[in-house]
Amino acid sequence: MTVQQIRLFGEPVLRSVAEPVTAFDRELRSLVKDLQATMRAGTGRAGIAAPQIGVPLRVLAFDFEGKSGHLVNPRLELAERKIVADEACLSAPGQWWPLERSYAVTARGRDMFGKPVTVRALGTLARVLQHEADHLDGVLFIDHLPAEDRKRFLTTSA
Repeated sequence: MTVQQIRLFGEPVLRSVAEPVTAFDRELRSLVKDLQATMRAGTGRAGIAAPQIGVPLRVLAFDFEGKSGHLVNPRLELAERKIVADEACLSAPGQWWPLERSYAVTARGRDMFGKPVTVRALGTLARVLQHEADHLDGVLFIDHLPAEDRKRFLTTSA
């Protein structure tokens, strides 16, 4: 397991739709371990998606308040109830923005061995899963911001 470099806002891999995983092999297990090591290498990191380390595959990892794991080819079911809370991204260091997300989520996918996994989450962990799943679709958290906030983000990140 190796701590990988985080790709930063502006790098094309962050805007690409990640490919589904089709091989549950040693390479996938190595990727999951690298994601976990990279996520845990810093403070305050609750989740990471494979595109953030330059790998365009549908894999994410999470670790928040004692609940940790990973999902391969995740699909999310979002609750109707929404909440607004500050959100940040490893690919945009130092940026925190209030963002509306679903309060609860059920995420279904596979583990690194291909076994089915279901994660039910509330609050911040639900937010983390939504944020990381967005990365798999080439969506960044700023895409959810109102136009004026997005413009401010772009001027402070330039």
